[in-house]
Amino acid sequence: MTADTNSTLTERLKETVSFLNGKGVKDPEIGIILGSGLNDFADNIADPVVLSYDDIPNMQSGKVSDHRGQLVFGIYKGKRVVMLAGRFHYYESGDMQKAAYPARVLVALGVKRFIITNAAGCINKTWKVGSLMLIKDHINLSGNNPLIGDNIQEFGPRFPDMTYTYNRELRSRLKEAAAEEGIDLCEGVYAMFSGPSFETPAEIIFARTIGADAAGMSTVPEAIIANHAGCEIIGISLMTNMAAGILDQPLSGAEVTEAGIKARKAFGRVVDLAIEL
Repeated sequence: MTADTNSTLTERLKETVSFLNGKGVKDPEIGIILGSGLNDFADNIADPVVLSYDDIPNMQSGKVSDHRGQLVFGIYKGKRVVMLAGRFHYYESGDMQKAAYPARVLVALGVKRFIITNAAGCINKTWKVGSLMLIKDHINLSGNNPLIGDNIQEFGPRFPDMTYTYNRELRSRLKEAAAEEGIDLCEGVYAMFSGPSFETPAEIIFARTIGADAAGMSTVPEAIIANHAGCEIIGISLMTNMAAGILDQPLSGAEVTEAGIKARKAFGRVVDLAIEL
């Protein structure tokens, strides 16, 4: 459904949350945003509440082919979990508020821990396609910020600190848990570009120069919203391709999808471990 442009953000959030509560989506502990290649992870919830974004007031479905566009709620690993199977990306509208709205909904529902996943291009030349990276920090190269505009004081301060956005203790515990199962997790910095065009080789050189290890077109709006509300955040990136210019070949969306399928088992297990922390 299309949001009423005359209503305030707070009013739209109240409408969305009231609808979800009425469908049984109540008091979630963990919110999981499922990126490319991981949407099927939502099938792990037994007897779930499954709602299409198109049926939820003020939510929008993205147009990326492997993103389902569903909110899935239920008990998983003994915890109340709400999963967003699919994103509405910034590049689909050029409106950062629309891109960040699902994360705002999770905050309004009462989520305290976010697990944000994505597919990314690998900038770090010492890593390889299929590597999994815990995000320790990000660089916002999108040219926009979802907190621009009136601040919702009940969610967080006007000028939120971003120093500890990605929880250091949870990253350490997750790395240890993954290592016990033979899964090697890198740690690095995620750079968000607006998209939808892939980055140029020169842009990747720039990103590497300023400290980025991976590049993508999502995650940062959601992390900013979650951090603003004081939530714990775990960010996990799957390196689906080497970023532009590292290899002498063009990039494609099909390459991203294929790599996501191949790494689905390990990726999903890391998300499992993050839920169990």
